[in-house]
Amino acid sequence: MRRRTLLSGLAAAPLAPAMPALGQGTAATTFRYMPQADVTALDPMSTTSYGVRNHGHMCWDTLYGPDESFTIRPQLAEGHVVEDGGLRWIFTLRDGIRFHDNERIRAADAVASIQRWSRLDTLGQTLRARTAEMRALDDRRFEIRLNQRFGPMLEALGKPSSYPCFIYPERFANVDPSRPFTEVVGSGPYRFVAEERLSGARAVYRRFEGYVPNPNPPSLLGGAKIGHFERVVFNWIPDAGTVAAALQAGEIDMYEQVAPDLRAVLRRHRDIVLERVDAGGTVAHLRFNQLHPPFDDPAVRRALLHSINQADFMTSIMGTDRSLWTDGIGAFPTSSPLANDEGIGVMTAPRSFDRARDALRAAGYANQPVVVLHPTDVVNNNALTTVLTDALRRSGLNAESATSDWGTVLQRRARQDPPGQGGWNALVVLFGGIDLGSPGVHPLLRGHGRQAWFGWPTSTAIEALREEWLAAEGLDAQKAIARRIQAALWQDLPYIPLGQYYIDAAYRRGLTGIQKGMTLPINIRRA
Repeated sequence: MRRRTLLSGLAAAPLAPAMPALGQGTAATTFRYMPQADVTALDPMSTTSYGVRNHGHMCWDTLYGPDESFTIRPQLAEGHVVEDGGLRWIFTLRDGIRFHDNERIRAADAVASIQRWSRLDTLGQTLRARTAEMRALDDRRFEIRLNQRFGPMLEALGKPSSYPCFIYPERFANVDPSRPFTEVVGSGPYRFVAEERLSGARAVYRRFEGYVPNPNPPSLLGGAKIGHFERVVFNWIPDAGTVAAALQAGEIDMYEQVAPDLRAVLRRHRDIVLERVDAGGTVAHLRFNQLHPPFDDPAVRRALLHSINQADFMTSIMGTDRSLWTDGIGAFPTSSPLANDEGIGVMTAPRSFDRARDALRAAGYANQPVVVLHPTDVVNNNALTTVLTDALRRSGLNAESATSDWGTVLQRRARQDPPGQGGWNALVVLFGGIDLGSPGVHPLLRGHGRQAWFGWPTSTAIEALREEWLAAEGLDAQKAIARRIQAALWQDLPYIPLGQYYIDAAYRRGLTGIQKGMTLPINIRRA
């Protein structure tokens, strides 16, 4: 039986006897959450997976963070002053803040954490290159001395996604990010309960009673982060139909990203609210590995501009309702003021597999295998990768799907070995609009080789334009540079955008305090 047929009667059907017992614990003190992906690692610097990012926001705080209007506000920081024409920044931490081992959070911890983060993050790498000195002045104050002005300082330290700058104890921050730590000593509102973790199924968090919230009203990550529940349980259930049934039965409280074909079923349920918490949408991308053939050749990459059809990818996961997705997407999502139509004809002109095959032959493609990483346990990634592998084959590439679970994909994605030795050639990458709004934060628009995000592209043109954008003053100047960046994207092609789509969250009626902008189980309470 097809899942759509099965789900049409779920609203009235009792739970099957095989339904897992997710409702254990006292409802008043436990919040049961179905995340968009499993917590596959404990160290947030080990991956940009949103499942691990959300785990990070449960356990750690950042110095600054965006409120619901995406204005950057102090979080662990009390404030800062800027001197010497923008070349000296002095930050002060809030008083009384503690780690989960009850040790004080010190300026030395913040300095070490920034240094660790700046080795991997896109904005952090830029800050690192412009820093002359960073040091603690006393237990609550530290300074960053720059050799070149860095305008997006607060945006960098308050970055909420794709490597947030979480503050760890100094002994953890001194660990090389290439060797992820496996113990959690947090700075945030919830303490990770290691003994209850079940990889591939469950992560458990308990409220940290020693937490001192930000004194400002709750507002996403730029105000108080309050744990109203004693326990929060992340229940990872790969089958979306099982999640929908559990939500309707009251066995889970919130479903972070509703599978598109379940929206109508859940909307009809009187005890469930369907809401677009994150209005920024998600953009899908075809990411190439440029370290190895055949995608080390830009002509081979550009051949696929003839055949990749964004609408095919979007309808595979969202159906035909155009209110749920957008094609004609370039370098930036529709939520960004930098979104533009420069050269977009390469994606919107009539599609042709024949022209793609001709272009591959002209590029000298020699039928090398193309290994496509294919997670089968994440609904949208699975569907998008199925469409991708078919499109690559019809375009004339010898593409093969390397199927596995999500955790295995994340491990293999980090390997720079040749595809035949455990590496890869291509994969589908999903990033929220929050991570793509500007060249400063966009992880896929870095072109600095092996220091770049997985795929490791080299593009001197895009790197130079990014530096130019960082120095630009005023939105008009930034928009003009963004158009040139998009033109360079179509030439060097570190990735191909596959379209933008919008996902709803679903939760049991009676929950309040849900913050707009990112779906996080913080500040939520039961009415």
